[in-house]
Amino acid sequence: MKLSIIIPVYNEKATILEVLERVIKEPIPGVEKEIIVVDDGSSDGTIEKLKSFKSKDIKLIFHDKNQGKGAAVITGIKNSTGDYIIIQDADLEYHPKLIKHLIAPILEQKTKVVYGTRIKRLPNFKNEERNIRFLMHYFGNRFLSLVTSVLYGQWVTDMETCYKLFPRTALKGVKLNAKGFEFEPEITSKLLKKGYKILEIPIQVTPRGYDEGKKISAFKDGTKAFWYLFKYRFTD
Repeated sequence: MKLSIIIPVYNEKATILEVLERVIKEPIPGVEKEIIVVDDGSSDGTIEKLKSFKSKDIKLIFHDKNQGKGAAVITGIKNSTGDYIIIQDADLEYHPKLIKHLIAPILEQKTKVVYGTRIKRLPNFKNEERNIRFLMHYFGNRFLSLVTSVLYGQWVTDMETCYKLFPRTALKGVKLNAKGFEFEPEITSKLLKKGYKILEIPIQVTPRGYDEGKKISAFKDGTKAFWYLFKYRFTD
């Protein structure tokens, strides 16, 4: 099996090289890796870091200007050739060692779509959710996941997770429109509407603080996600 690992990047000079090293070095038994990095118009020196990274194992693509995470992911998908696709963020929240656990049920032919869920749990008031912005993000994601479950008839606990693993064939005839973080509800909506069942596997991540460059806004992006969940339930 060939797996396309798409890494959208925007202003991640502090972490991008370590992420690439991790993705390249992490073994995934029974899988050929295709690593596609899409820089979305970085302006902080990330581009220079990427160009200096010497490896034949990655394909580099550069947007002339910043368009948003969804646009970067879609560019990566269009340039991928794998049987399956997974998204890998360019910060250090998600460790690539988790990918082999997500792909195991695919290799065992138990399912075709796997999400890594971070929130099959209560809020962690001793760690990240003691911060009000993280607590808002936690409850916002739980609410959006509930909305997803009600609208599309399948229980989902973490619609906003980065780790979404799905077959290339699932995108046949599907038009992806997202520019920003609304990619998450759009791809989830369209997978569910095509009849795919999402298997969720619990994962642990290392949340990045907003002072460290976390970009998603619980209110602004959450409101957009709510709208797109309804929009794509009834339109394409």
